[in-house]
Amino acid sequence: MNPGGVDGGLLAALADLVLPRTCAGCAVPGPVLCRRCAALLTRPQLAQPRRFPSGFPPTVAAGPYAGPVRPAVNAFKERGRAELARPLGTALALAVAAVLSGTADGSAAGRPVLLVPVPSGRAALRVRGRDHVRELTGRAVAELRAAGVPAATARLLRRAGRARDSAGLSAAQRRANLAGTFVLAPRLPAVPGDAVLVLVDDVVTTGATLTEASAALGATRPEADTPVLAAVIAATPRRDPAPLPPEFRARVLSPYGTGRSDLVDRLSRPISGD
Repeated sequence: MNPGGVDGGLLAALADLVLPRTCAGCAVPGPVLCRRCAALLTRPQLAQPRRFPSGFPPTVAAGPYAGPVRPAVNAFKERGRAELARPLGTALALAVAAVLSGTADGSAAGRPVLLVPVPSGRAALRVRGRDHVRELTGRAVAELRAAGVPAATARLLRRAGRARDSAGLSAAQRRANLAGTFVLAPRLPAVPGDAVLVLVDDVVTTGATLTEASAALGATRPEADTPVLAAVIAATPRRDPAPLPPEFRARVLSPYGTGRSDLVDRLSRPISGD
């Protein structure tokens, strides 16, 4: 059996029947993500790497990649806890809503939104047996549509070549390691001319992955259009983030600089982990 495919989902469902469920964040018996841990993913914030890579897209995270959030994300990503797709996908939808509401000139308002999942490498797909970011994207699209946002998934990127494991690499080394690994898909689906493109991924740490993916995706947009935006479930918290570069401030404001939007408020409801 393939533990990450359909059979893996069946096994997970059977396991729930015979094994007590625990919260993936704090291990307390009960829902797959308890209310206390889920609440940590309803606090969208602008992701701020310690050193802003040139070209880093305006990015919002639903919560910090720390505390109970970290094991919860990793349980879905690395240990096949597919039942976490719902609460984590809802968190991703919240991050998308927040980054849309934070564009400096309001240019994203009312336009169709295309969520572009960051593609995983072939080695990671083989190990996991599934594309976890694609699963999260589908759930986020469903949540956004339910909230009235004309959202859809657009697989516009693919991986080219091989990048080595980024564990232990500095921010500059990660950027160099990923250079040229994202390219446009050979058969691009139709993209409405007025669509807003939002890169989506599970987490952001140094910003290298989103920067490289954004550079490839930006080639599809007119220079004067809304920039490529990005949204993630969680971002590494920084006690001493770098100041926002002037060009970054010109493209996006903090989603709460001028007040929360109605859409963000609706999606900030408690996430059920059941």
